[in-house]
Amino acid sequence: MSEGHVLVICEKPDAARRIALALSDGCERSVVNGVTVYRLNWKGEEYVIFPALGHLYGVSDPSAERRVYPVLDVEWMPLKGRRGVEERIELAKELSRGAKGFVNACDFDLEGETIGYNVLKYACGGKHGSYLRAKFSTLTREELREAFSKLDEGLGKEMAVAGRTRHLIDFLYGVNLSRALSEAYYRAKGKYRVFSTGRVQGPTLGFLVEREKEIRAHVPIPYWKARAYAVKDGEGFWAEYPRKVPNLKVAERLKGLKGSKGVVSRKRASGSRIPPPTPFNTGDLQKEAYRAFGMDPSRTLRMAERLYLRALISYPRTSSQKLPSSIGYRRIIERLSKIKGYEDAKELLKRRLKPREGEKEDPAHPAIYPTGEEPKGLSPQERRIYDLIVRRFLACFCDPVVRESISIRFKALGFEFVTRGGRILEEGWLRFYKFVKFGEGELPDVEEGDELLVKELKVEEKFEGPPARYNKASLLSLMEKEGIGTKATRADIIRTLIERGYVVEKGMRVTDIGFEVYEVMKGYMPEILSVEMTRRIEEELAGIESGERDWREVIREAVEGLLPALKSIKGKESEVGAKVVEAHRRSRLSRLALGPCPVCKTGTLIVVKTRKGRFAGCTNYYKTGCRATAPLPGRGKIEPIGTCELCGWPVIRLRIGRWAKEFCINPNCERNRA
Repeated sequence: MSEGHVLVICEKPDAARRIALALSDGCERSVVNGVTVYRLNWKGEEYVIFPALGHLYGVSDPSAERRVYPVLDVEWMPLKGRRGVEERIELAKELSRGAKGFVNACDFDLEGETIGYNVLKYACGGKHGSYLRAKFSTLTREELREAFSKLDEGLGKEMAVAGRTRHLIDFLYGVNLSRALSEAYYRAKGKYRVFSTGRVQGPTLGFLVEREKEIRAHVPIPYWKARAYAVKDGEGFWAEYPRKVPNLKVAERLKGLKGSKGVVSRKRASGSRIPPPTPFNTGDLQKEAYRAFGMDPSRTLRMAERLYLRALISYPRTSSQKLPSSIGYRRIIERLSKIKGYEDAKELLKRRLKPREGEKEDPAHPAIYPTGEEPKGLSPQERRIYDLIVRRFLACFCDPVVRESISIRFKALGFEFVTRGGRILEEGWLRFYKFVKFGEGELPDVEEGDELLVKELKVEEKFEGPPARYNKASLLSLMEKEGIGTKATRADIIRTLIERGYVVEKGMRVTDIGFEVYEVMKGYMPEILSVEMTRRIEEELAGIESGERDWREVIREAVEGLLPALKSIKGKESEVGAKVVEAHRRSRLSRLALGPCPVCKTGTLIVVKTRKGRFAGCTNYYKTGCRATAPLPGRGKIEPIGTCELCGWPVIRLRIGRWAKEFCINPNCERNRA
């Protein structure tokens, strides 16, 4: 490369390509050591566009000893074990030689600032103090050209310091707490196993454990629910007794209503105007995708990031629920109306365009919105998320939904029953956003004073259930409400709890090992589980970003909060480890259990792995000598789904990629021959 160029640091290869194509129609593309870079002319200057690969540097313990804690002397170092990192760092060093200017064009948030800052500081020879910043929220040609016409010298530097400080604190907490638990396991078991926790992971696990305790402590109290089918002139409807029936005596009285006469005691109709939804921020999008599609929050964010890199939506990591007029409402809607499936959007162009917005703001980026670029080659899941974002955006500009709600009450032998229905009078924003259901239902034409016949009556015994377990969306909401984690990290924290085996993904049930890790932390280092402590650190990191706090002081205070927790477990590793080892054993057996043993009737069939493969064996083999066994496939994921009604052996579902098959593990079972 010739000297005197401006070196532009991008976060990812796709972003680098988009920027290069936006700034010049005639950019020169070259591949150096497997890395694609672009050279072009922009406003009379030679620009070289260099793509990072996300983080090239990370906080690390420079010592070789991985079992020692506390670790306080840490450094920023090139990420090891990640393909392409070393080549990109060497290329960045080479390209920085002779460069007369530097531009950070990574995503404008904490992570993007940290990525660009570190490349400039370590690979480019200390250029982190003299660079320009390109700020943009979409990768469209128009916005990128505008961003590079308004490069700012001081923009984002406090954000970079806050981002680096967050990484330092999270590493210090994560590496030390995880080593303490892992060392305890080693002292008790003689084998090494990684157990992770951290300043956000701990409190999040705590939410799940405390809810699990409530569920396990719940004592079910019986009650009865009654429903009546009432008829007038051959038309009928079901109505509910609106209160819990407290005892069997009252339940028996209700059963006697069958065949009796009732009278409509009240009919009420009321109208309501339901305002449009607010535009998506990161958390809202994740929760809505989970509700609408059952999509994992971390996967939703990955899909959204792919759409962003294709210039189809704005930057998806944002807290904002606001859409500034500067994004060009009319231009975006005009473009969307030309895309198949969104032609009706042109109707919005006949009106004054003012979106309904939420209260939350983000100084870095607006709410998530579509750019109007035509989507091509999307996967089914990417298409779902794109459609959700487009329709939410269009709905923001619509009229409210006008709905009529109707309730009917009737009395029979002193008992009053109620039914409700409703209908949509004006479709409003539902025309575009059909992911919401209001439980509509037409009711028969009855009026107050009409006589009804109670033709059927059902009384069902029920039990007051425990509080519901959190799902991924509700846990995400709780983390957001409590102010722990960030919009970019919360979904990953939940995913980590599942991957570590602390939580079972289906149902979000806490495992034995999850319980024990929490109880160990609660007993030896309760301050780490404190939501208040975690929230305070988040607030102090925000203070660094706003320039109100010094990063050195924030790190010092964070370390002062960490050291007492580590001291409390130091020297007691064997005691702590014994608890973790036993919990790990119980969790492992729980995860491997297929079902009750049909031979001895008291044991459990579990998956047994050997060098030659795996088979199902009874847990009573060593206790009573039960030799019940069954062969299992050597590969694929095994999921127990029940007991065979023909032979009593477990039925499993075997998954290999997208292929799945259900069968009884008893090789002689007739079920498998059907």
